[in-house]
Amino acid sequence: MKQFLFIFVPLLAAFIGWLAWDAGSDIGESRDAPAAVTWDGAAPTLTMTDSDEIFKKAFWRRTSSDDEILHAERYEWSDEEGLLRWQWFLVVKASPGLITYLRDDNAFGLVPASKKVRLGQAPAWFDFDPEDVNTLQAPLGGMSLFFSKTSNILYATAFGRGFTKGAPEPAPAVQGAPAPGRIPNTPPPHPK
Repeated sequence: MKQFLFIFVPLLAAFIGWLAWDAGSDIGESRDAPAAVTWDGAAPTLTMTDSDEIFKKAFWRRTSSDDEILHAERYEWSDEEGLLRWQWFLVVKASPGLITYLRDDNAFGLVPASKKVRLGQAPAWFDFDPEDVNTLQAPLGGMSLFFSKTSNILYATAFGRGFTKGAPEPAPAVQGAPAPGRIPNTPPPHPK
């Protein structure tokens, strides 16, 4: 009987551990997989799901050990000349330090929203009741932060354009005689 227990108990523990690992890996995979969004216009050319990298680009700082990123996605639209526009969405169980940085210190110069913010196209997981959040947004509407009134959950989103394309290169100058102007075409004579 003891031999049976010596064999059965470790096998049972290994099986339970495997089940826990397998269930946990499914959760991680679904969190990192891009959410299905039905785009009105062209679909993005790139979808990022690296939570830490999106957080860093969004808030210009790294997560602390007390911050827990629940969802994160960044979309980019590019063409052969470069980035045209971008948009990101984050849901974070925010630490007191992050809330202080974003809301109280107002690191991005946001103002209370005077009206409900329209989100447009967003992942299904970026869903909340507008009555249950306090909203701060950029004066021109690029970034919006939604702080839950009852918990430390933060919904954040921003959008923007890529680099503005410059003016086209000027046409090459035509070789030949210089155009007449104030300065003579020949240097002054040198006395000997």
